[in-house]
Amino acid sequence: MARVLLAGESWINASTDFKGYDAFPHAQLEIGATPLIEALEAEGHQVTHLPSHAVATDFPETLEKLGAYDVVILSDIGANSLLLPPQVFAQGRPFPNRLKLLAEWVRRGGGLAMAGGYLSFQGFQAKANYHDTPAEAVLPVSILPYDDRVECPEGVTGELSGEDHPVTAGLDATWPLLLGYQKLTAKPDARVLATVESRPLLAVRDEGAGRTLAFASDISPHWAPTEFIEWAGYRRLFHQAVSWLAGSTE
Repeated sequence: MARVLLAGESWINASTDFKGYDAFPHAQLEIGATPLIEALEAEGHQVTHLPSHAVATDFPETLEKLGAYDVVILSDIGANSLLLPPQVFAQGRPFPNRLKLLAEWVRRGGGLAMAGGYLSFQGFQAKANYHDTPAEAVLPVSILPYDDRVECPEGVTGELSGEDHPVTAGLDATWPLLLGYQKLTAKPDARVLATVESRPLLAVRDEGAGRTLAFASDISPHWAPTEFIEWAGYRRLFHQAVSWLAGSTE
């Protein structure tokens, strides 16, 4: 089974309750990664979750440290969190470019996936900012230079493209509802395994000795509603995706 590093897919909510004269500020850490972690661990994969607030300080900064993992999943975590550790942002000191390291790690045999969300691909108001980066260079999709979200409050369904591939083996031809996705363009050498509104929903690509995958929608709410997360294919899809990225299947 694969050793997986899942980076992102968490957030901190800070709010203030006003009760007459008195105000009560409070903050809470929210974890959106739980459904994916549970699905992967149920299949025997070893998952290390690096929540969003820890990515800047704790994401691996050497090829040797990345080598502890077979698969890295970036989910709802912007490029700035990887590019601006405290040494750079607060201290003005040089530090390894972790997007360049990820790309090199993939070319040497690693498996990289990016899942959609407000801080994935280009993201909300283009704040994820992966366009024209080393991460985009190895992913199976081209990323727009501006806000690439497609909000679908009415719900849209993903559909298999007809490509025969281990990642989508045994999955339903039509998937449960999704509430949004990223507008992406498949690279010429990518294989599009599923589509949504005729755009790539799931695409894969070989890069050097490694493999990459792009999933244009979310692994958790709000784009992934209960119908999608509780679908039997959810666990199968991401188990097979991680297994393929790790090189366990052809």
